[in-house]
Amino acid sequence: MRILLVGGAVRNLLLGRPVADKDFLLLGWTRERFLKRFPKAKEAGRAFPVFWLGGDEFAFPRAPDLDQDLAARDLTVNAMALDETGELYCHPQALDDLRERLLRPASGSSLERDPLRVFRAARFMACLPGFSPHPELVRLMSEASSKGLLADLSAERVGQELLRALACPRPGRFLTLLRDAGCLSPWFRELAAADEVQAGPPEHHRGSVLAHTRRVVDWLAEEPLAAWMGLCHDLGKVTTDKAALPGHPGHERRGQDLARALGLRLRLPARFVKAGALAARWHMTAARYHELRPKTKVDLLLRLHTADLVEPMFRLVQADCGADHLDAALKDLQKILKVKLEPSRGLQGPEAGKALQQMRCQALAKAGVKAGRP
Repeated sequence: MRILLVGGAVRNLLLGRPVADKDFLLLGWTRERFLKRFPKAKEAGRAFPVFWLGGDEFAFPRAPDLDQDLAARDLTVNAMALDETGELYCHPQALDDLRERLLRPASGSSLERDPLRVFRAARFMACLPGFSPHPELVRLMSEASSKGLLADLSAERVGQELLRALACPRPGRFLTLLRDAGCLSPWFRELAAADEVQAGPPEHHRGSVLAHTRRVVDWLAEEPLAAWMGLCHDLGKVTTDKAALPGHPGHERRGQDLARALGLRLRLPARFVKAGALAARWHMTAARYHELRPKTKVDLLLRLHTADLVEPMFRLVQADCGADHLDAALKDLQKILKVKLEPSRGLQGPEAGKALQQMRCQALAKAGVKAGRP
């Protein structure tokens, strides 16, 4: 009975990268013997037994022997195993591909066997910035898409691959590989034509909507919520009438519905769905923060504060156009939250809300006068 460390943990050890998640392969074990030896393990999985113990995964082989098990994995650089003596077992191309920093499918049927690997490969591009996709990977991803193999995937699993990519150093590469392989549809269909639409007048944005979106999410890398907002903020531009280009009038309102639909399709947490819609609708307003009237500032800040999105929104604004309004917004938010409606005034319901808003606007206007702002 042997237990081997396998997959990305072995790859990261060889690359000198931190090892977070550990997957183990159980050779020569039975389910009963494993549970007797590790009674605290929790069983999961339907196709074959998988156990979780202390945050680590323990799985039985998916093939008759170790060589075939490695060949059945997703990518060659993940098709490696390390035993307790330090002996390394590898896919025949694993070490060469690791040396050359290539992502190559472990077999010609790798992606067809599990089409979710299309999105896993894109996620590895985001997490391993020095790696490039082997042409065979792009070809097989494209084939999986053209055969319609992506449509029936679990929405939650696709969404989780996206969220994990947004937590990586270069999430824009996730979108790049999906675009290159023709795999943005059906799950990310709002972005499928984004490379064909100019992001805006040259003095504001260079390149296509997709290129601009990639730059924004890379700026917000490793902050999944803010990066998701960056992915959503310009979705409305893809639907701009060609006669209006290179401008994008009204793209904020159009983008709000598109962002919400994308988040719901991927079964993302409700907080993300709301954040994406708010990012699309209000990022342009937040970008003009210093020009806003007190009432507009109060409305914007309270809307963002209620959703706990003040900092992510203004991080997005900085990534989008370079304007840094975060400190000013946080100071103004503190001012308006300090304003309280005295019970002695006897106001209730809509009248109380209206009076409180007016008092908050006056507080910001007064602060602006003291600071010498109009």
